[in-house]
Amino acid sequence: MVHLVQGAVVLSKDAPVTLQTVRVPDPGPGEALVDILTSGVCHTDLHYKQGGISDDFPFLLGHEATGVVSAVGPDVSNVALGDRVVLNWRAVCGTCRACAKGQPQYCFNTANATQKMTLEDGTPLTPALGIGAFIDKTLVAAGQCTKVDADVDPAAVGLLGCGVMAGIGAAINTGGVKRGDSVAVIGCGGVGSAAVAGAALAGATTIIAVDRDPRKLATARKLGATHTVDSASEDAVAAIRGLTGGFGADVVIDAVGRPETYRQAFYARDLAGTVVLVGVPAPEMLLELPLLDVFGRGGSLKSSWYGDCLPSRDIPMLIELYKQGRLDLDTFVSERITINDIDAAFTRMGQGSVLRSVVELQARPQTDLSSP
Repeated sequence: MVHLVQGAVVLSKDAPVTLQTVRVPDPGPGEALVDILTSGVCHTDLHYKQGGISDDFPFLLGHEATGVVSAVGPDVSNVALGDRVVLNWRAVCGTCRACAKGQPQYCFNTANATQKMTLEDGTPLTPALGIGAFIDKTLVAAGQCTKVDADVDPAAVGLLGCGVMAGIGAAINTGGVKRGDSVAVIGCGGVGSAAVAGAALAGATTIIAVDRDPRKLATARKLGATHTVDSASEDAVAAIRGLTGGFGADVVIDAVGRPETYRQAFYARDLAGTVVLVGVPAPEMLLELPLLDVFGRGGSLKSSWYGDCLPSRDIPMLIELYKQGRLDLDTFVSERITINDIDAAFTRMGQGSVLRSVVELQARPQTDLSSP
C-alpha cells in the first residue's frame, strides 16, 4: 500500500519550502512507518535548503522528530505498532569497524529506509538526515526509532533527535567535561545552549557562555551558565582567560563553526585542554593555525557528530532527567508552528530570535489517501 500525504519539500537550491503530495510506501524488512507528531526546525534543514549538504534535490526536510509507529516491516523487534518514538539519524549497524571495536556511537554504517519516498509523479525524495519529518507520515529504518514514554511533551523531547543532543553530547561525550571543570561555549543558539546545559549536568563549576546576542546569553544563564561574555563588546579569548585565573578553560566548545570562532576556542583553552567543534562549517571555509601552537599547547582538538551519542542509551537517560526536573528541555521550544510556517521559521532562526521553532503536525487535519 502507498500512503499519499502532505510533506514540506524544497525542489531546488534556495527554492521556497512548498507542501507537496508525497507517496510513502508501507514498511519493508527492517523499516518502520511513523506518524509524525512534532519536528524541530534545525539549522541543518536550512543547510539542505541552501544546497550546503548535497545537491540531491528535491529534499524532504525535517529530522528532529517524535512520532507514533503506525506499521513495521518484517524482522523488526525494537519497536511495535503504537509505540511513541524519537527519531534519530544514527541507526547503529552493529557490524562495522567502529561497532566491532565497541564504539557504536561512531557507527560508520548507519541505516536508513531502503525504499524511497517520492513525489506524486514518482520523483525520488532525499529525506533530511535519512528521516524527512516535515510530513504526516515518514518511512525510516526501524533502528532510527528510539522508544520513549508517552507522558512527556513531544515538542521538547523531539529535539533530542539532533540539536539538543548534539550540544549536550559535545560537552559530556566528546568534551568529557568532569566535576569541577571550567567550560566555555562559543555561540549560544540551540546547540550551544544545550552544551551549556550539558556542562552543568556534568558538574562543571565555571561555565562561560559567549555570544553577541543578550537574549541568548540570558537563556544560557537560565540553563546553567555561571558567567556570560558579550563578544560584540569585549574580546572573547581575554574574557575567558580572565574568568579562569588567566589560564583558559579546560574545555572550549565552538558551537558556531567558523574559522574565527574556532581560533577563539583554540586560544581560550588551558594548556592540555580540549577544543570541541560542534558547529557545522560551510564547505568553503578554511582554517589556518600556526602548527607550532598546535604542538606547543598540547591537549585535544575534537569534532563532535551528533554529540557522539548512542541514541538507545542517551535519549532515554536525558528524558528521565527531564522528567525529574534536572534538564530543562522546555526552554528550547521557542515557538510551536504549523507546517506552513517553515520558511518564516528559517528567517527567525537567522535573526537569532528563537532557539527552536517546532512544527506540530498533529495540530492540522491529516488526510491519508492510501492507494494499493
